[in-house]
Amino acid sequence: MSRAPSDSRPGAKKSTQASLFPQPLQAPDFSLEIEADADSRIVAGTDEAGRGPLAGPVVAAAVVLDRHAIPPGLDDSKKLTAAKREELFVQILVHADVAIATSGPGHIDRLDIRQASLDAMRRALAALPRRPNFALIDGRDVPASLCCPARAVIKGDSRSLSIAAASIVAKVARDRMMTHAASCFDAYGFDRHAGYGTAAHRQAIADHGPCQLHRMSFRPLRPESG
Repeated sequence: MSRAPSDSRPGAKKSTQASLFPQPLQAPDFSLEIEADADSRIVAGTDEAGRGPLAGPVVAAAVVLDRHAIPPGLDDSKKLTAAKREELFVQILVHADVAIATSGPGHIDRLDIRQASLDAMRRALAALPRRPNFALIDGRDVPASLCCPARAVIKGDSRSLSIAAASIVAKVARDRMMTHAASCFDAYGFDRHAGYGTAAHRQAIADHGPCQLHRMSFRPLRPESG
C-alpha cells in the first residue's frame, strides 16, 4: 500500500489525528435538564430571536419538553433550514409546554435591546401553563425577577435541547410576525429580510423614512447628537 510522503523539513508541523478526524459539531442534548431535574422538577429552556434587526419586535420563547416525546432533530435554529424549523415548530407545540412573549420597538427604544430581550424571556417563562422550578437561559445573563431559579448557558441553543426548542419557536414566531408586517408596511420588504439591516432595507428607509416598526435607538435610525 502506498503511503503519502511525509514532510521531514525542520520545523514542519506533523499531521495529527485530530486534524485528520475532526470532532463533530456540538449538538444539544438533555444533560443540563437532567442535572437541574434531580428532584423531578419542571425545567424550562428559554431563548430569543431578533436582537439585531433594525425593525420589529424581539421575540422570546420558553419551552418545557416532555422527555418522553422530544421531537427528533432539535438544534440551534440558526443551523436549520426554514422548512425544518417550521416542521419542528409544529411538533414542539404538540408535545411541549410553550409560551411566547415579545418586546416591541418602543419597548426596545426605552430599555435598550439587552434589557428588552431579558424582559421578554422573563415574561415568556411566567406565561408557561405550568410554573417551572428551574430555567435554562440562553446567553450570559439571567433576567431579573424570574418566577424560578435559573442558570445562564452560553451558546445554550447548541447545548440544551430545551433551549434549542425555544430558539426554534422564537425564530419561527418572529419570522411569521415579520411576514405579516410586510403586508401592512409593504414598502420595506420585511418578509424578505425580517427587519435586518440589509442593503435593500436601508435603501427603503432612505426612500420612505422609518415606520412604526423601526427601532429608533438603532443606527442608522438614531438621530445623531449635535
